[in-house]
Amino acid sequence: MTTKTPAAPETDTIAPEWLGERIVGRDNLADAVAELIKSGEIAVGDRLPTVRSLAKSTELTVGAIVHAWGQLQDQGFVQTRRRGGTVVLPPRDSVPERGIADWRGVDLAQNAPDLALQPSLADALLSSLGAETLNVFGRELMTKRLQQAVERSWPFEPQAWATAGGGTEALLLAVEAAAPPGSTIAVDEPLGPGVLDTIRDLGLHAIGVGADADGPCPDDLEVALAAGAVAFVFQPGAPFAVDHVVTAQRTAHLARVLAAHPGVWIIEDDSIGPLESADLPSMGSALPDRVVRIRSYCKAYGIDVRTSVLGGSRELIETAMRLRSHGVGSNSRILQDTLAYLIKSEDAERTVRLAQERYAARRTALIEALAARDIDARAGAQGLVVWVTVSDETAALVALARQGISVGAGSRSFVESGGRNLLRISATQLPDDTEGIGQLADLVAVAVVESAREFFD
Repeated sequence: MTTKTPAAPETDTIAPEWLGERIVGRDNLADAVAELIKSGEIAVGDRLPTVRSLAKSTELTVGAIVHAWGQLQDQGFVQTRRRGGTVVLPPRDSVPERGIADWRGVDLAQNAPDLALQPSLADALLSSLGAETLNVFGRELMTKRLQQAVERSWPFEPQAWATAGGGTEALLLAVEAAAPPGSTIAVDEPLGPGVLDTIRDLGLHAIGVGADADGPCPDDLEVALAAGAVAFVFQPGAPFAVDHVVTAQRTAHLARVLAAHPGVWIIEDDSIGPLESADLPSMGSALPDRVVRIRSYCKAYGIDVRTSVLGGSRELIETAMRLRSHGVGSNSRILQDTLAYLIKSEDAERTVRLAQERYAARRTALIEALAARDIDARAGAQGLVVWVTVSDETAALVALARQGISVGAGSRSFVESGGRNLLRISATQLPDDTEGIGQLADLVAVAVVESAREFFD
């Protein structure tokens, strides 16, 4: 039973001792209180303990409690009143549904994550400040704590480990290490926005490897290798796929093709990391001397984690690290250990699972809404983007821009357009409500029709 003390005619205050017993051992205070609200143990109208009373009754700091109460307010669980304290509102999902009052300012092009679907960094950052190596002179390409957190889920035994900034930095370091300027690389299409532009900025020639339902086509890869490709950028999770997944059987077939071409590097880009809904295949066990896998965590945990992990070929990783800031660059131990905490945190894992569900539901809702309007829209089973077929990509982009809607040009994710005109819409920034999805589908349908029309003076 909740022990309460009178506070107002319709409002009771939760005893700090009672709440302290129920949150002990939890990584994230906001998530723990949200679960108590959803379960009904904390009722609508109850008032949370004051910050100071809860801090006095527990080992929590005032700052951590203030941060948690702010999170709960942002998520719609509570409201802080000037003289009435922090009062519980009617319970909702752990993350409120987002409606879109105005599409202007919503970026559906860049595939940015929904900030409300990322775990708190407060406890993770605090946990990193007690490391024995903190501020010790020198650098560590990877802390022991992070390696222990990562290696249990790595799909093969790597020869070496390292860290870099975000996933894009790690990918480009690996590409630069594998392919000298002027050389050719094979790329698994479609790629994330901007990756191709940066590859070209490195002075490289890219050859696209198309996909069928099971992943990149071995015949296309053979063509690229015959044309002199010195590296293959492979996306085992297919986060940007139009309509495919990558199977273990196809991955093994690709490994056999590459085994016949000694000296070609394989860079496996796991760009959404923990947001992947299944274990991903790898060529690392088959070709351990030639594979580097990159795992990014920013989309799952937040951009300020700024730590991606590289594991695989010692030679390629050492070359990549020499290229990073002329060999003197390294990631902060604080950020590395923050990431280690998040990887092992049950609270963070629950948040990531919720994000997976929400992103998948948003993706499916938009595809179904467009199909109901006779619009061809597709997405890979694990994808974070929705692809819409149009007659004229530029005309459709302009038509949507007139409505204040920013979506991506599909052509920027393929080496050659090949006659495919596509719009790329990020599922991560879509609303959860069907009305908002329907509104967007209506506007996209109008743009598709306009892109097919020709006008004469």
